[in-house]
Amino acid sequence: MGVATFFNPTRQTRVLPGFGLALGYTLVYLSLVVLIPLSAVFLESATLSGSEFWAIVSSPRVVATYKLSFGASLLAAAINAVFGLMLAWALVRYSFPGKKLIDALVDLPFALPTAVAGIALTALYAGNGWIGSLLAPLGIKVAFTPLGVLVALVFIGVPFVVRTVQPILEDLETELEEAAASLGANRLQTFSKVLLPTLLPALLTGFALAFARAVGEYGSVIFIAGNIPMVSEITPLIIITKLEQYDYAGATAVAVVMLVFSFLMLLAINLLQAWSAKRTGRNR
Repeated sequence: MGVATFFNPTRQTRVLPGFGLALGYTLVYLSLVVLIPLSAVFLESATLSGSEFWAIVSSPRVVATYKLSFGASLLAAAINAVFGLMLAWALVRYSFPGKKLIDALVDLPFALPTAVAGIALTALYAGNGWIGSLLAPLGIKVAFTPLGVLVALVFIGVPFVVRTVQPILEDLETELEEAAASLGANRLQTFSKVLLPTLLPALLTGFALAFARAVGEYGSVIFIAGNIPMVSEITPLIIITKLEQYDYAGATAVAVVMLVFSFLMLLAINLLQAWSAKRTGRNR
């Protein structure tokens, strides 16, 4: 009787007790931080009629901000995926003077306040700035144009790709490359057939993180963008403007469209990442 009471072979034992309490705390925390605010956005936008909602989200000025925000975010994430991979490769595979300094500077966009980053980029790329003055004779204008928005989004997204890919590169053994070379593979074949399949899931994760950060970026963009309607105005600025005008329903309507588009894009990226990881595991 005593043995049956205190020893139950079907009962699962956990190393860390308190699973129920931890799960309850997690659900409450997620509800307060994520679910309730998102629900409030949808509920507030639901006060609009269908025609009012469509009129707000399909106005030419708002549509122009969608094109700039999502287009620039996708392009910035793609640029970061390529050059972030190259930077991570250099930091992992090569030794050179100043390597630790460059490795530390990668995290600068994380630590730097976004407003400070925006002001610094504007000072550099303005017509009389250090870089802008060199580009002006070539007819290239960065500050107060969509190109300036792209520059700001690339700046804040670099660490996501580098820090996601870097640990995977560190775990990759150089013997794999040497074995591929001994079998007659050139450098491009070694990269595309041996390294890229292993790096692709992490690379897609970094791409998704950089894209998600770029879509909602506000502080580092508004200074260098110039906020010219129909030209360099971003969607977060439209939302802030409507909030300042006490148009809460209009702001939440624009936010709902932005949220849905972001969710669909991230869902597609995650599905692609899962397919890539499954394919990589199948090929091993």
